[in-house]
Amino acid sequence: MTNDFIKYFLIFLICILTQALIFNHIVLFHVAIPVVFIYFILRLPISLKLTWVFTLAFFTGLIMDIFSDTPGVNALACTIIAALREPIYYAYVPKDDVTCRLIPSISNIGIINYGKFLLTFIAIYCLLAFTIEYFSFADVKGIVILTSASTLFTFIILFAVDSLIPSKI
Repeated sequence: MTNDFIKYFLIFLICILTQALIFNHIVLFHVAIPVVFIYFILRLPISLKLTWVFTLAFFTGLIMDIFSDTPGVNALACTIIAALREPIYYAYVPKDDVTCRLIPSISNIGIINYGKFLLTFIAIYCLLAFTIEYFSFADVKGIVILTSASTLFTFIILFAVDSLIPSKI
């Protein structure tokens, strides 16, 4: 086993377990739900083949669906953000030989670019997940409030987590 495999497996385990055991039980002001498990998908290298990214994202979402009792919601939303991850990344980071080998983090792409990337990534995931869960546009106001609050809450948590992680990881 390689060092990278062990590193990503540990990130996966930490994200899944903290989401299932801690963050699934937190709802701030009855509208903000933190979704920190998507940090695993976010931290995958940009150079990783798209088939691997899709597979890992789908199974991450599927495992969270099992823990959260949301049949298919997270699996679908995670698969869609896996498809959008690279275009979102290159919307904020110039595409060249160096940036395509980077792992999205504050230390690699800078605070401003990482903040924009993280906020967009989380907002798209939350919008997808809550729209799929509601399966209706009847309560657009509820979806917008839930998406906005959850995006902001998750952004604060993941930005803080990433700022605490050393640049070598």
